[in-house]
Order: sequence, then C-alpha cells, then structure tokens
Amino acid sequence: MPKQSAGILLHRMRDGVVEVLLVHPGGPFWARRDAGAWSIPKGEYTGGEAPLDAAVREFREETGAEVDPALAVPLGSVTQRGGKVVTAWAVAGDFDVAELVSNLVEVEWPRGSGAVRSFPEVDRAEWCGPDEARRKLLAAQAEFVDRLMEILRTES
Repeated sequence: MPKQSAGILLHRMRDGVVEVLLVHPGGPFWARRDAGAWSIPKGEYTGGEAPLDAAVREFREETGAEVDPALAVPLGSVTQRGGKVVTAWAVAGDFDVAELVSNLVEVEWPRGSGAVRSFPEVDRAEWCGPDEARRKLLAAQAEFVDRLMEILRTES
C-alpha cells in the first residue's frame, strides 16, 4: 500500500491575481533546493484518520495557522514520483508568512553519523502566482494549482 498524505492549498486574490501558499521543507537536505522542492502544507496519515482531518492537522503543524474544514473544496489526488498518494483541498484564506511556526522533526545529520538533530519541518512559506507555483512545486503537486484554477474559472 503506498503512503498517503493529505494537504491544504490555501489561496487568495491579490490585485486581481490568484496566489497560493507554498511551504519549503526544512533541514539540510533541502536547504539549497528551490525549483521543484516546495510543497503544499501536507503530511502523512493512516487509515484511522479522515484525510480532511489530517490535512487540517498538517496545515496547523506546518504553519501554526488554522483553516476551517467547512471551507475546503476537494482537489482530488495525485501520485508523486516515489509512489506517495497526496490528496488535497483548496481553502480560500490568508496567512502572514512572517508568522510561520512549524513543528520540529528529528533527522540523522550528517547522514550515517548516528547523530540526530531537530529541524523545522517547514523553514519558510511563500505566496506565489500560479506560474511560479507550478515551477516551485514538486512536479505532481503542480496539478493541484491547475485544478484550483479550473474551479475558480467555473465559479466566475
């Protein structure tokens, strides 16, 4: 069974342009990576947790902010290159990236050393327009931006 993750694609309108919130993974492995390294706030869940509940929990853990699950619009699922299935919901809202507070994860660093260090799971967040978001996101997750844009077009 592939690993499963659930996440929230927070979006807002600024000066007539749609922006989406992306997060950059923390830790030394991702420190110098940009294009293709960002993600929506998301995380793994098990069969005992509803995917939307996991998405809301992960958003809180990775950003320190809350989203209202009643506002969530399903964006479906994508399969990432490693086989992980990510299910996402779009939520309209705002977030001050300067207020980012992420949980910590423990990682063996340097690799193979046996030393375990704590790093923020997310080291920064950024609002991006759709084109920039597609460039920054992990390849499979760019589909969520396309799906959001289609939903917003049909709502207009």
